[in-house]
Amino acid sequence: MSDNQLALDFVQFSVASGVLRFGEFTTKAGRLSPYFFNAGLFDDGAKLGRLAQFYAQRIIASGVQFDMLFGPAYKGIPLAAAVAIELARLGRNVPYAYNRKEAKDHGEGGTLVGAPVRGRVLIVDDVMSAGTAARESIAIIQAAGATPHAVAIALDRQEKATENGQDVPHSAVQYVTDVLGLQVCAIATLTDLLHYLQASGVSMAQHSAAVQAYRARYGVA
Repeated sequence: MSDNQLALDFVQFSVASGVLRFGEFTTKAGRLSPYFFNAGLFDDGAKLGRLAQFYAQRIIASGVQFDMLFGPAYKGIPLAAAVAIELARLGRNVPYAYNRKEAKDHGEGGTLVGAPVRGRVLIVDDVMSAGTAARESIAIIQAAGATPHAVAIALDRQEKATENGQDVPHSAVQYVTDVLGLQVCAIATLTDLLHYLQASGVSMAQHSAAVQAYRARYGVA
């Protein structure tokens, strides 16, 4: 399967699952967006299993090198676990770990759970809005003595990030790639979403126009 087909299949799956919706939604940056992607709605075993297949296929196709997976709390936890299962099913068995928001003061203690964090680490998350979660994960991984190497996300919105309430010319993904030096592989991008809408004909025409206008205003190259 080509990368483009994988992306379009993922967008279609997200729409069918109610994860990707169209209308008017206010983003964390205060923008009025014509679409909303809520990965928390991959909320049953079948959806999560299919989602993991998309992640695993994209990760393998990207050629990114890694020794283990890391899922940042909270959404990244089930994602990393599910992707680890799917990678093992495909013949690539790797350890995974995740963090707690608050340190545990009994039992094994600490904020990290799962396999020892070591080697080249692939962070698995849903979307990247400002790069804040990625920076937090990088700090945790480095503190454990490992190397944050890459990030896998479901959707790259390809829009300008905000800093101190102001738009900046780069996206969060571009910041993580260019400034933090991590490779980012996304299952799909805003470009793929537009291709899906344009190929869907009259039924999605109004959404296509709204998303195109949004991209013209907030998109990055």
